[in-house]
Amino acid sequence: MSKVCIIAWVHGRVQGVGFRYTTQHEAQRLGLTGYARNLDDGSVEVVACGESEQVDKLMKWLKDGGPRSARVDRVLSEPHRPGEELTGFRIRY
Repeated sequence: MSKVCIIAWVHGRVQGVGFRYTTQHEAQRLGLTGYARNLDDGSVEVVACGESEQVDKLMKWLKDGGPRSARVDRVLSEPHRPGEELTGFRIRY
């Protein structure tokens, strides 16, 4: 297994619906590090690092709509190299 990091931008009704908190829970369940944070344009940015298979599972979960209270219209992602060591999966403000 190889370790990877991705950065993703999730668009739709994803703020004010518990999206970051449920993403944190799902990422922790998968053993990933990174963060989720709201952006000014109404989207949520997600950075996730870990085993490629687990990162793929989180990406599928995001693309499938995340929590039931959200409506995901699209998810854009690309490989990422964090400028800092990420420990745990956090919510950033």
